[in-house]
Amino acid sequence: MKKKLTKMMSVILMIALVLSVAGCGTAQDKSGKTANSAAQKKIGIIQIVEHPSLNTIRESIIEELAAKGYKDGENITIDYQNAQNDQSNLKTIAKKFVNNKYDLIIAIATPSAQAVVSETKDIPIIFSAATDPVGSGLVKDMNNPGANVTGTSDRVSAEKIMELAKRITPKITTIGALYNTSETNSVSVIENLNEYAKKNNMTVVNATVTNSSEVQQAVNSLVGKVDAIFSPIDNTIASAMPIVTQTANKAKIPVYVGADSMVKDGGLATYGINYTILGKETADMAAEVLNGKKAGDIPVKTMSEMDIYLNKNTAKAIGISFPEDVLKGAAQVFGD
Repeated sequence: MKKKLTKMMSVILMIALVLSVAGCGTAQDKSGKTANSAAQKKIGIIQIVEHPSLNTIRESIIEELAAKGYKDGENITIDYQNAQNDQSNLKTIAKKFVNNKYDLIIAIATPSAQAVVSETKDIPIIFSAATDPVGSGLVKDMNNPGANVTGTSDRVSAEKIMELAKRITPKITTIGALYNTSETNSVSVIENLNEYAKKNNMTVVNATVTNSSEVQQAVNSLVGKVDAIFSPIDNTIASAMPIVTQTANKAKIPVYVGADSMVKDGGLATYGINYTILGKETADMAAEVLNGKKAGDIPVKTMSEMDIYLNKNTAKAIGISFPEDVLKGAAQVFGD
């Protein structure tokens, strides 16, 4: 009797153990799929440096992804890394994303995109704010990127910005080109500036830098030599705009720039794009990839809508007034 009882107890214990293990398993939802069967997708966001334009893009991307149902901490995990404008940091971050087998990498600004493109041919890459995607080696064709890469371009027209400059400060004949020679995105726009200057009997004086510590000296070198300064969407210059505007304002030199945030930070004016919209367009592409589309099958998006951005405080500091038609046509006027 004791043996039978012991045997029955053993069977009962085994059944209880099996049920306990099953209870710890993953529950099924109404569709029949297990609740944990779809693991959170991992998205790496790499940004070359912190400055308002790039920050706006990043914030807009995350916000738009959430609006499309991809929310950080819920069904996706976002790992944001800032390289502090250091190329070696970019490489380290890119390697980390690739080694950890992230599902998607979003690269903000050309140097960031170049870093990740050189590390993987498999993980989908969406770049944002790459001024010259073909010239910088990110894609071979804007309409048919192929491979694992696509994204958005923030290319602006130096010609159109200079046409705006002539409306505001019509007497300028000598332009100081302030940019980082290592940023291919800047070099391509400066080439456009040189073409415009040649056609319009203007002179371009180059003041180039390789890092932000050289910006002050570069601006000083232009004082007394130029009627105005032009800087494209250059990450190094954008991150040092307070230094640029402080020196230029003191010398009463107008600074025309390539981005709305650079105007907000003290540049006089630009004819450029809205970076919030650029971020949303980038997020739309990212969502397509997360939904299963191949990155290389999505054409690179260029921004067709351009707007005028002005800074009243800067205009006052250098002693000029915006023409009424320019003010009326502006999408945004910063300052009092």
